[in-house]
Amino acid sequence: MRDKKVRVLLAKPGLDGHDRGLKVLARGLRDAGMEVIYLGLRLTPEQIAEAALEEDVDVVGLSCLSGAHMVLFPKTVGLIREKGGGDILFIGGGIIPGKDIPGLEAAGITMVFGPGTPIGEITGFIKERVRRRGVDNQD
Repeated sequence: MRDKKVRVLLAKPGLDGHDRGLKVLARGLRDAGMEVIYLGLRLTPEQIAEAALEEDVDVVGLSCLSGAHMVLFPKTVGLIREKGGGDILFIGGGIIPGKDIPGLEAAGITMVFGPGTPIGEITGFIKERVRRRGVDNQD
């Protein structure tokens, strides 16, 4: 087991300009002992992929409220996987219709957390999934 904090990169791909929820999540993940890199708004999948690989993160969390998640999330996952990020856990959030979740899962998004999901549920999910891969979170 590696002796390091879980590293999480949070980003908002596309033109969505609402990031309050992602900032709340970033705080919650930090409070849970994780190292969080928040990239900010209006990013391309290429920018997110480059940062995820440079930062050697364990988790990439993508948020989208604009309705472009079916394009932006799979593209981001694909770029990261193509460039060697095959062991990164991907989670998604935002306004995601339930009918879209199977397609996102097929594209590599392990879990989609909707509005109002308790932070503890998200942190618990990440810790459990990352622990399986040998990264222990130092609290």
